[in-house]
Amino acid sequence: MYINKHSPVPIYHQIEEQLKAMIDKGELQPDMLLPSEREYSETFGISRMTVRQALSNLVSQGYLYRQKGKGTFVSKQKIKQPLQGLTSFTEDMKSRGRKPSSKLLRFEIIKADEHISNQLSRPYGASVYEIMRIRLADDIPMALETTYIPIDLLKGLTEADLKASLYEYVEKHLDSLISHARQELEAGIADAFEASHLDISKGTPVLLMKRISFLQNGTPFEYVKSVYRGDRYSFIFQMDRQK
Repeated sequence: MYINKHSPVPIYHQIEEQLKAMIDKGELQPDMLLPSEREYSETFGISRMTVRQALSNLVSQGYLYRQKGKGTFVSKQKIKQPLQGLTSFTEDMKSRGRKPSSKLLRFEIIKADEHISNQLSRPYGASVYEIMRIRLADDIPMALETTYIPIDLLKGLTEADLKASLYEYVEKHLDSLISHARQELEAGIADAFEASHLDISKGTPVLLMKRISFLQNGTPFEYVKSVYRGDRYSFIFQMDRQK
């Protein structure tokens, strides 16, 4: 790593960018212990406050994490999800060479409240499946997902059917394929329940996603609310300029 003290670029930013590049290139591996602030300070002849600012910024961005009494470590790289094309969590993880799995927390038949019935274009009080799962990649919790599906569309769904891709099951048992989805994404913070299941601290930044998926005939077949770990997952948007 090289520090140019005569550059107009702040020293803390130089440290940030070089550490990011080393992480992206694999020169710094996940869970690797970094030198201490004092070591960086002495090596480059800079203040510990400058080093602390750079490392703190990288912690907040998810590149690094701290363990009290042990030091600063390299985080596992985030899973980057392009918001193009409609795939299930299972399909997406497999395409990335990750091992997808789920832990089922709830599988019930409930009466749809006004919000859920509106999202699924069903009468108020219609029977729907409520499926709450922790979605994992390589055994690491990535998201807490709650799915609502009208029973009249998918009769006979069981817990055993949820062990594989739900999308594959739906397309196998319905006459219409999955066509498209409408999705909303916003920032949030984890409450105590979410934090306990995602292995994070209460108040940790998370990504909140809501999605309605449609069949080819235009029928909404699922309404999904997901809470993604902000330190493990990021979404990528491709935007074309309108002319």
